[in-house]
Amino acid sequence: MVRVGILGATGYTALELMKLLLRHPDVEIATLTSRQEGNPHVSAIHPQLTGRLDLQLEDIAPETVAAKTDCVFSCLPHATSAAMIMKMLGSDVRVIDFSADYRLRDANSYAEWYGHKHPDPDRLGNTVYGLPELFSDDIPGEQLVANPGCYTSTSILGLAPLLAGNYIEPAGIIIDAKSGVSGAGRSPKLTTLYPECNESLSAYAVGRHRHTPEIEQVLSLATKQDVQVIFTPHLVPMDRGILCTIYATPVKDASEDQLMEAARTFYEDKPFVRVVEHLPATKDVTGTNFCDISIRVTRGRVIILSCTDNLIKGASGVAVQNFNLMHGFDETTALL
Repeated sequence: MVRVGILGATGYTALELMKLLLRHPDVEIATLTSRQEGNPHVSAIHPQLTGRLDLQLEDIAPETVAAKTDCVFSCLPHATSAAMIMKMLGSDVRVIDFSADYRLRDANSYAEWYGHKHPDPDRLGNTVYGLPELFSDDIPGEQLVANPGCYTSTSILGLAPLLAGNYIEPAGIIIDAKSGVSGAGRSPKLTTLYPECNESLSAYAVGRHRHTPEIEQVLSLATKQDVQVIFTPHLVPMDRGILCTIYATPVKDASEDQLMEAARTFYEDKPFVRVVEHLPATKDVTGTNFCDISIRVTRGRVIILSCTDNLIKGASGVAVQNFNLMHGFDETTALL
């Protein structure tokens, strides 16, 4: 059994992670951390886990967590996560980081987009990006894996086949993305209060969303060209789910059938990407680790639709994929 610890166990992604790991035949959830006073029982924070997991949340040092576990999932905020992870990597413990701290390859870019100096810059550019559909060969045996963002996974998975096949221009790509409110996390914020977001659709962080450089970096690396996108996220009054409608300019004439076949071929051995004929909807993937993709061609443009559950394929599900690959388990364990 692999002893697992979860840093920052009070959030939505931590809850989904625990639900998945409880289904994993080779996992023992050993440690949960939180800065909340009183060491509350996990069921007091997540009532869904009543009778399923008997652990208290503890405020303990990262070195102590590392000593009690074989693998740690860090669900902590940006910067806080790296500061904790640094203290664990001197041991043999493996770490999957949910924050953006190790996703970007350049410390200056991180400082520009996240507003502060990176606490562990030497590991930037040396940490595997944990999107198994593109980097599965690099993940096994790694000590530290950077779990992708939810918007980024949905966008990258939609675009990668057509960019890799030179079907679309790498510049001028427009990503119109919409996410449920859980994507903003569990901490109270004015914009996600029920009276503020219910019955309302709004864009945010226009032209300056932090996932922009991550999308461009990963697609550029994976397809060996300079990819540039305009990424605009929107908040939708629903609990969960992401739908990205992506507009691109074709490089060469290709029918919808040809583009769909290119995507199917690209993902033919990837169990969690479904290239579908129908237009994807968030309810089709809710509670699953699937990314549904479809493609249309109209008026000289290629339109890619990509859809995920932001808490599963966009966070905890792909983290379990990475965990499985790191430890030599079947990639689909606990996810199907």
